[in-house]
Amino acid sequence: MSNSQSQTNQNTGSTALQVVVRLIAAAVVLAITAFFTPGFTINNIWSLAIAAVVLTVLDYLIAKFTGIQASPFGKGFIGFALAAIILYVTQFFVAGYSISWMAAIIGALIYGVIDYFIPGTQKM
Repeated sequence: MSNSQSQTNQNTGSTALQVVVRLIAAAVVLAITAFFTPGFTINNIWSLAIAAVVLTVLDYLIAKFTGIQASPFGKGFIGFALAAIILYVTQFFVAGYSISWMAAIIGALIYGVIDYFIPGTQKM
């Protein structure tokens, strides 16, 4: 195997690992946020896992098309508002996940604080 093929395989493995770590970190942050936010419920582990994927995909798509990080600390008020909207919209894609508007606002704040302190959740 040539050096460039080895490097490509290593980069692919590294990228896959980054995605898995990011999804696990997103699930942990989301679970903690749901626990501390009144009006925000996630019924089971599968709903949590699917919600973490949906949140990550929505965050990626918004960042890709607008250049704005959907995190409360990403771009100030706009990032905070996007985080709340993403938390709220996710309930339409995931069964067993429910959140009110007020809980989405509180949840965005809690999510941002927790996300700030947990290592490894920085954007790729």
